[in-house]
Amino acid sequence: MGICSTGSLIALVFGLLTAATPITAAAAPAHGSSAAMKLAEKYVPVMMIRKQGKDLCDTEVEQYQVMKVDALFGNPDVRLMRNNGSDKSTLIKRAPTIRDVTNRGEEAYIDLPGDPLGDTCVYSKDFAAMKADGKAPVAVYAHIARQEGRSGLALQYWFYWYFNQFNDLHESDWEGMQLTFDADTPAAALKEEPSQMILFQHAGGERANWHDGKVEKEGNHPVVYPAAGSHATFYQSAVFPQNGSHGSGVGCDNTSEPLRELRPVPVLLPDQPTDKGEFAWLSFDGRWGQKEKSFNNGPTGPQTKDQWDEPFTWMEDQRWSSPRMPGGGLVGPEAVNAFCGVMENITGVMNLQQSQPLVAYAVVVLFLLLVFLIFGCSKWRPAEADHLEGERAYGQIVLTSLKLYRRHLFAFAVLGAIAIPIVGGTQALGGWLGDASSGDGLLQSLSDLVLSIGRPVAQALVSAFLIVFMRELVHQRPATVKTSLDGTWERFWRVVIARLLSLLGVTLMFITVIGIPFGIRFLVSWTFVQQEVIFTDRSLRDSFRASSDLVRGHWWHTVRTMVPLLLLLTILGPLLGLFLIFTPLPLLLVNVIGSVVYAVVIPFTTAGTTLLYFDLQARQREGKTVSRRSWAFWRPASFGRRIGQPAT
Repeated sequence: MGICSTGSLIALVFGLLTAATPITAAAAPAHGSSAAMKLAEKYVPVMMIRKQGKDLCDTEVEQYQVMKVDALFGNPDVRLMRNNGSDKSTLIKRAPTIRDVTNRGEEAYIDLPGDPLGDTCVYSKDFAAMKADGKAPVAVYAHIARQEGRSGLALQYWFYWYFNQFNDLHESDWEGMQLTFDADTPAAALKEEPSQMILFQHAGGERANWHDGKVEKEGNHPVVYPAAGSHATFYQSAVFPQNGSHGSGVGCDNTSEPLRELRPVPVLLPDQPTDKGEFAWLSFDGRWGQKEKSFNNGPTGPQTKDQWDEPFTWMEDQRWSSPRMPGGGLVGPEAVNAFCGVMENITGVMNLQQSQPLVAYAVVVLFLLLVFLIFGCSKWRPAEADHLEGERAYGQIVLTSLKLYRRHLFAFAVLGAIAIPIVGGTQALGGWLGDASSGDGLLQSLSDLVLSIGRPVAQALVSAFLIVFMRELVHQRPATVKTSLDGTWERFWRVVIARLLSLLGVTLMFITVIGIPFGIRFLVSWTFVQQEVIFTDRSLRDSFRASSDLVRGHWWHTVRTMVPLLLLLTILGPLLGLFLIFTPLPLLLVNVIGSVVYAVVIPFTTAGTTLLYFDLQARQREGKTVSRRSWAFWRPASFGRRIGQPAT
């Protein structure tokens, strides 16, 4: 009985051991060691993405979330295609499985339903349907990476996104992050902290030491901020102008609020690519999205990236910081704002050129034609700076303004510099209020208001100083900084309020959308309100009317002259910033340089506007103006008819 019992016990133990062996072997490729899985779970990131509302087509927010690639396989709307560089692709299989993509080369690509250069909302709606069906659970892929000849290990997290809704539109997107450890095994790494980390950003990345202040953590879990649409990952909520490698990721990455939280589940990948089992897709070297020309190509998978096999060498080549858009420059339009807008428009035309080349070429031709019409032939000389009153072509106005600036450089520069503390103060206060708002809608609205009023107030004030300066020149009286300040103070409220009222009125018209044509009309017609207040001492109401009377009959001449002046004021600083933004200079310094240029240009633009005012006055004296029409519907007898004479 004892022998039988002992034999039975031995047989039972032997059976358990032999039964356990194949289970462990089968699990190894899929789940790896328990230490590796624990390490992946310990440091899996918390992700903050821009919150999406009810509008699935809103591209300013994040329309997708990190997911497993499993939803692509067996999907009847997905196709596996082949293209060896020809114009046409051939179908390999519809609803491909993992086995179908195994060991496929660079000529193959996975084609998702939709066209990345067409209506991209298709992808957002498809993803929403997958999410509703439970086919897109929030997950990231973890990978233990080692480098030959280097000690330590890297814990990588690879993020798969269904679509890249950025300037470089393309199907699928692979981004990620990496933590490095001095330990050589996952078990040893569990007993220590990471030494460094890096967040993947397009073709590059941003490094940090684990204990750097910019690394936000929730326990052991780093908190990261994938940018809306582009999915480049950052350490904080902000807007980041980027210059991606080979044109990828050129534009502005937005991680700003409002945000929502993702807590992905880690899925552990094998250490090396395999062509067996559920991760056989790691042997697929083709593209995970439609093949297109240039940067609209779908991306290749994680195993094709440099950091997969050389995590330390790749990381050491990356930067320690990302250019971050400050709350606002000291003065004027910030270089980064210009960069974002310019790159969005340029890449928009480039994307259009890929899908509809004729339309794209037509847009370029129309733009060049518009530039020619605005900056076309004009009379440039003589440019007389001694006698300011009189008719001038816009070319003569530009050259005369330059002569005045050169002749009175000190006064113009000092008066222009007055804008710096005004706008700098409002930007600092607005930024402080924004930082203190912490989601408070009232404080955030107050911050936006403060940030928006600095430039109009400063420009109105500096313009008034310069107009008074030119008034003294015309009257052949001493023109100095002091006389400009004193002359403005005499009519301070009228001259500043006149400018602000004109800007406010035009802004309200533009906000209504339907009032945009009227906004454009009055933006031009009210150009000379400040000049009327200072030169003629009119009331506010009469100044608005007199400015409109001057422009009437010369609207195109006024536009043709003012557009170059306003463009110079608006784009010169940002244009310089565009060149500097790719240099090693700190972004704040780039903004300051562009802003100072803006402040310097205000006097030039004001001088040009005032010379145009003199030009229109001369035309008015010669009878080259048109009487205004009555649009008072309560006076039907005169409605639509020309009445009275222009104000003089």
